[in-house]
Amino acid sequence: MKKVSKKLLLLLVLFLFLGIYYYITLPAINIHAAGFWTTLGLLIAAVTVLYAVIQMRRQSKSNVVQVKTVEYVFKEFKLVKAGCALLILVFLIFAAGNILSSPIVNADKYQKLMTVKESDFTEDIQQTNYNTIPLLDKESAELLGNRKMGSMVDMVSQFEVGSDYTQINYKDTPVRVTPLVYANEIKWLTNQKTGIPAYIRIDMATQNTECVKLSQAIKYSKSEYFNRNIYRHLRFHYPTYIFDDQIFFEIDDEGTPYWVCPVKKFNIGLFGGQTVGNVVLCNAVTGECTDYPVEKVPNWIDKVYSAELLTELYNYYGIYKHGFFNSILGQKDCLKATNGYNYIALDDDVWVYTGVTSVSGDQSNVGFVLMNQRTMETKYYKVEGAIEDSAMSSAEGQVQNLGYQATFPLLLNISNEPTYFMALKDGAGLVKKYAMVNVQKYQWVAIGDTVKECEKAYVSLLGTNGITEAKDESLYEQITGKIAASAPVVIEGNTHYYVALENSEDIFDVDVSDKNLIGIIRYQTGDVIRMTFSREESGLHTVTEIQ
Repeated sequence: MKKVSKKLLLLLVLFLFLGIYYYITLPAINIHAAGFWTTLGLLIAAVTVLYAVIQMRRQSKSNVVQVKTVEYVFKEFKLVKAGCALLILVFLIFAAGNILSSPIVNADKYQKLMTVKESDFTEDIQQTNYNTIPLLDKESAELLGNRKMGSMVDMVSQFEVGSDYTQINYKDTPVRVTPLVYANEIKWLTNQKTGIPAYIRIDMATQNTECVKLSQAIKYSKSEYFNRNIYRHLRFHYPTYIFDDQIFFEIDDEGTPYWVCPVKKFNIGLFGGQTVGNVVLCNAVTGECTDYPVEKVPNWIDKVYSAELLTELYNYYGIYKHGFFNSILGQKDCLKATNGYNYIALDDDVWVYTGVTSVSGDQSNVGFVLMNQRTMETKYYKVEGAIEDSAMSSAEGQVQNLGYQATFPLLLNISNEPTYFMALKDGAGLVKKYAMVNVQKYQWVAIGDTVKECEKAYVSLLGTNGITEAKDESLYEQITGKIAASAPVVIEGNTHYYVALENSEDIFDVDVSDKNLIGIIRYQTGDVIRMTFSREESGLHTVTEIQ
C-alpha cells in the first residue's frame, strides 16, 4: 500500500507539473502547432525519467551496485528504451515537418497562396475624400490617447491606455480603437471584479479623441490574469485551434467591444503556408464566442489578416515566381514589398498599402499593392516611381530647417496623378505640416499647414509643370450673397475676416495677408459679395478669390 501511494504521489506530481505548464504556455492540441510537439516531447521525457527514477530506486533497495544502476536500467527496462526512441521519433517528425513544409521544396505552392489581380489606378482609386484617409500614424494616435487618458482624473490612477490601437472603419470613418488596461497588478486586484470601464477611440482624419465609457465593463482582455485572460479564455473554448499571435480589438457599429481572433490555417505540410481558416469573435464584455469560417465573417469586421501576414504572402508571390533557387541566385522577375506599409479605407474595408520593388534593393518602385484585411483580396497597380523612402526624404528636405520627420506615406489620386501623401512631425511626435510628393517625379513636393492648403499647393505645382491646369476647378465652389456679418480675427499673426452670408449657415475665412483678398476690408454688412472658396469639413471655408 505504501509503494502504491508513492507511485500515485509521483504521478500526481507529474500531472500537476504538466497542468501548470499547459495553463501557462497554452499549447494547441493540434499536430500543426509547434507547441504541441514541444509539449509532447516534454511529456514523453517526463514519463521516461519518472519511470527510470522509480526503477533505479527499486534496484537500489535490491542491493544492485549503484554505479551500474543507470546502465542496468537502460539495458533491462524496455519502457525506458521505448521512451527514448519515441522522443527521438518526435524530434525527427518535427524536423522533417519543418523541412518538408519549407519553400525549398514547395516554392510553387507558396507562390500561389495569394491571388493578385492587376488593376487600373485611376479607375479604382477615386479622387480623394479626406474623410476616409488617416492623417495620423499609430505613434501620433498613441500621443493623443495618452493625452486623453491624462485628462480622465477618475480613471488615470487605476488604468492606462493599451497598445493595440487597431485601425478600423467606424461609420465610414477611419478610427483607431484601443482598450484601457490595468495600471499594474495591484490595480488589477482592486478593479478586476468590476472590469475595464472604457476604451479610447481616435478619429484619424480629424484627430478627435474620445474616451468611450461603457455601460457594461470589459471583462475579457489581454491585461487580465487567470481564466479571464483573453488568450486563456480562447484556449479553453477551442483547445485545438492555433490562434494567430495578433488578435485585434474592434468595435461594431453600436460601439460594442470585441476581440477578433484569427485562427491559423497551414496549407503546406505540417507547418508551412500559413493563412487564416476561421475567425473567432469574442465579446469583450460577456466573453461569448462565435466561430466563423473566414469567408463568412460579418462585414463590420475590418481586421482578419494582419498587415505583416499579408506582406509576407505577397513576398512569397513576388519572390518565388520561378522557384526557390531563382530567388537566391538569378532572381529573375523577383519582386518584394517595400519596407513599410500604411492603411487606407476603400468600400468600407481597411486595405493595406505597400509599394513593390525589385529584390536588388534599388530606389524605385515598379508598382504598389492594396491588400484587403478582411478578405485577403489583393490588387496590383503598375505605377512606376520613387520608393517611399525617397519620397519621405524629399519631403523632409523641404523642411530641413525645422527638422520634421515624415510618416510612411499613403498613395492617393490627386488630379489623376499618383501622389504620396504624408504627415510631417516634430521631435515631440506632433503633426505640424503635410506633404504631397509626385510618385514619378519625386522632386515635385508641396507642403502645407493643412491638408487643403497642401493639396492646393500641389495642384498648382502640377499646373506649373504642365501636368494639369494650374487651378483644378473641382476643388472650388462659388457663392454669391449678402453679407450678414463680418469680423476680423488674428491667427498666428495674420489678420483674417470671418464672413457670414444671409441664408447660409457656412462661415468663410478670408486671409487678408493675401493681397488678392485684401479688398474684403471695404465690404460692409448688407453688401453683396461673390466669392470662390474651397469647402472644409470644419464648416469654416477658405476663400481663394473675391469678385
